[in-house]
Amino acid sequence: MIEKVHSICTIVDIMDTETYGIIGMLAVTTGLLWYIIRIRNRNIAESESQNQPHIAGDDMLSGGAKNPEQFDEPDDETLEMLGDLLEEAAESQGLIYEE
Repeated sequence: MIEKVHSICTIVDIMDTETYGIIGMLAVTTGLLWYIIRIRNRNIAESESQNQPHIAGDDMLSGGAKNPEQFDEPDDETLEMLGDLLEEAAESQGLIYEE
């Protein structure tokens, strides 16, 4: 019986304050890592459920222009802008644009 008590005292002597501190810090670190991973997994699941890809046909678009008559006859400013774009495109390809 005395040998058992002596061996327990030896173990208790080895377990000093520093060892208890290390064990406590390891427990806190493990708890924090578990908590962070749990929050991360919850955020990933929430993000995946909210950011699903759009399925064709689910949207409520009418598909028509608000004022389709505006495209029937382009105004002079639009024609001039398109002419400038054609000139720039021709120049970038090394071509000469003539009207």
